[in-house]
Amino acid sequence: MIGLLAMAAATAATPSVTADCAGGLCGYSALRPYFDKLAGARGGGKPVHILQIGDSHTAGDAITGAWRDALQARYGSAGRGVMPPGKPFQGYNPRGVSVEMSPGWTISSIFGPGARDPRGALGLSGFSITSNASGARIGLTASANQMFDRFVICAIAEPGAGALVINVAGQSERFELGALIARPECREMEFDQAQGAVSVVTEGGPVTITSWATFRDRGGVALSNVGVVGSQLVHFSRNDDSVVAEELRSYKPDLIVIAFGTNEGFAPRVNPQEYEITLRTQIGRIRRLAGRVPILLLGAPDALTRRTELLSNAPTATPVPCIEPVTLPPAGPVTPPPEQPSDSDDISDVLDALGQRSAPSQPRPVPAAAEAPRTGWAITAKPLFPPAGLKAVREVQRKVAQQLRLAFWDWEARMGGRCTAVSWVKLQPTRMRGDYVHFNSAGGQDIANRLQTDLDLAAGAASRW
Repeated sequence: MIGLLAMAAATAATPSVTADCAGGLCGYSALRPYFDKLAGARGGGKPVHILQIGDSHTAGDAITGAWRDALQARYGSAGRGVMPPGKPFQGYNPRGVSVEMSPGWTISSIFGPGARDPRGALGLSGFSITSNASGARIGLTASANQMFDRFVICAIAEPGAGALVINVAGQSERFELGALIARPECREMEFDQAQGAVSVVTEGGPVTITSWATFRDRGGVALSNVGVVGSQLVHFSRNDDSVVAEELRSYKPDLIVIAFGTNEGFAPRVNPQEYEITLRTQIGRIRRLAGRVPILLLGAPDALTRRTELLSNAPTATPVPCIEPVTLPPAGPVTPPPEQPSDSDDISDVLDALGQRSAPSQPRPVPAAAEAPRTGWAITAKPLFPPAGLKAVREVQRKVAQQLRLAFWDWEARMGGRCTAVSWVKLQPTRMRGDYVHFNSAGGQDIANRLQTDLDLAAGAASRW
């Protein structure tokens, strides 16, 4: 057990630096403009805004929240950043702010129940909310570290639309949304003093809000996490170019992080060629709408399943099963865990090497006075394995990032490699949930630390080369 943890810790703690890669981060020269801006963010300089789009890893904010905390502790807080409007899904609980939403809103999204037609206009957040009557309200209260001096709200102006009344500390502003033609529009309010709360109420209808944001323009970092649970990058194409362009113009990100790939890898069928087309198309689209903003592509993390149909959901080699902790009969010294087999190993050879075909050998009878059972490592009767599609997705991501000159972070490698999720779930301190896909708070903190470690190394290397 100690050996497996030591392997993973060594992988995480001693990243190497070359002319192209810093730890798991390759192509870091593409991030030079971001590094330069970040260096000036301290002490009241120009604030830096990081915008991350993705799936549940992003929406849950365990990783981005820990990353935000670390950056703001170092550079100062530039506010909470961009959020989906109101409470767009059950269980939504953003870090750093509390959000309220009255009845009377209809939710649209790029994926999930809100994706059914007719669907409202959608932007970066992947969600929009629509009210057809007066009096519908959303409100936001910021924690002390996320107080703001600039508030931005983006909505749809269109014929017959109503208005929004925005109230901050007794200062009200009316945002009229009636227009001759439908178009996205963002409204900004600035304040001399830091504020802690904002209320937005509809007058008339219809009114559609696509996102809102709070910033503090006195240096520091804002990190926006906008993700949709269960979504894939192809679903991001369901948002509207004009809405995304207007929001990007208003929110002015200095770095865009793309964090999809897990749901693609768990799909019933993964076609690498189709996924590559989607990836190239959406990166090209983001570049066209965002301009010269650097992009960091996060590779799909290690994640595991027992669903046998995902052994062959991509045209790649069948994944080798993972070794798991099992209870063994009490006898002799505890054997340290073997290394996890790689995908290049033959499954039958791996099972033969472990002295089994599909399950641990049966425990032998234990005398009444025997020692307590011990823990060993074996492949179980219904083994865990990374879906074949995850490897296919990751290979496409790495190739496209290199060819399109994006920065690419190898999330799986920086976790410790394939099947690392076993130890992250089974061993203390646990860092992943029991689904072997999602991270708990400790895991989010760990991933954020590893990512920032590589970014720090890359920033230093970029300044030398």
